[in-house]
Amino acid sequence: MLTGRQLIFRYSTFAVLATAVNFISQTAVLTLVGSTYGVGISLVAGTLAGFIAKYVLDKKYLFFDELGSVKRETTKMLLYGLTAVITTLAFWSLELGAWGLWHTPMAKYTGGAIGLCIGYFAKYRLDRRFVFCFEP
Repeated sequence: MLTGRQLIFRYSTFAVLATAVNFISQTAVLTLVGSTYGVGISLVAGTLAGFIAKYVLDKKYLFFDELGSVKRETTKMLLYGLTAVITTLAFWSLELGAWGLWHTPMAKYTGGAIGLCIGYFAKYRLDRRFVFCFEP
């Protein structure tokens, strides 16, 4: 079991790593596709990449959730995904809102970072309660 400080440190570190994966993926897509049509595609690609990274880190190093049957892992991944949908709405709203107001990469990523912080705080609480305590 982790102490409160260890939990905050790990969760914050994993959130920063997943955010970096997200933004690097977004930048790569925007570079390949261009900003006119690539903003939406970059959001989806970045979100997916960050989602996978965060799931693996949370499962193994935060909740110490052992690998189980295919059914168990599929159910947990789906539940994790459902909690992600809720928190992604906050992230996308702030990122797209900042992009819509200022049309600059700095505004877009600042809005995204604020949205991710809010989303990750809520996501931890949801995952602790509904995902990693669940046994199908």
